Amino acid sequence: MTLDAPQLVLLVVLGLAVGSFLNVCVHRVPLRQSLSHPASRCPSCGYTLRWFDNIPVASYAALGGRCRKCRTPISIRYPAIELATMALFVLHGFVFGWTPLLVPRLVFACAMVVLFAIDLEHHLLPDVITLPGIILGLISSTVLPPGPLDAFIGTVVGGGVLWLVGEAYYRYSGQEGMGGGDVKMLAMVGAFLGWKLVLLTLVLSSLAGSLIGLLVIMAKRGGMKYALPYGTFLALGALAASLACGPILDWYLSLY
Repeated sequence: MTLDAPQLVLLVVLGLAVGSFLNVCVHRVPLRQSLSHPASRCPSCGYTLRWFDNIPVASYAALGGRCRKCRTPISIRYPAIELATMALFVLHGFVFGWTPLLVPRLVFACAMVVLFAIDLEHHLLPDVITLPGIILGLISSTVLPPGPLDAFIGTVVGGGVLWLVGEAYYRYSGQEGMGGGDVKMLAMVGAFLGWKLVLLTLVLSSLAGSLIGLLVIMAKRGGMKYALPYGTFLALGALAASLACGPILDWYLSLY
């Protein structure tokens, strides 16, 4: 798909603005705090941020990555999420064009960004994101791809596969190997993307998790029980499946 200049600028501005809001979600959802109040403030000194302290990326650069008042360092996560969200908005614009499907896929991408960041920091996949996400995915799929049947099967397959894996591991080892959050997250992926892409997500996330897991084990010289946030890999796999399913499947089929 091609985008004209106004469309591209709009996606860039929206991506940065939404990325700023996603930072609020990443910070407050695990703490079960309101997303609307109080106003954003420095966690160290309580300084309430002014509007010019909240300009995505630019404010972080202008402040040198530190609080205006107490000069405590600000996490690089803030501009990173803003830039990543902007990039995802632009990529989705090129892949899906200015079509109705762009809206649910952008909502889905935002959810993946938040889940990625929260799971990376807290090893947590909040129900307040995954459960409404399943419902939104099923609703949007009634009128848009992948369609209601594929979305329903994707939800059942997505949640069911990980539940079976976790249950089998528990019965074998006596230890919990797959959290309920991962099950609900993959069910959400299935609701938005359908059963074919949920299977592709599972393959991609497993490959990424295995590779990174081996690198972590080699670097730490630890054992296989080192806890890895699998939700982060699910998020990456789901975004790759959503944006590049055609090229990935073409490449895979070309091997045979």
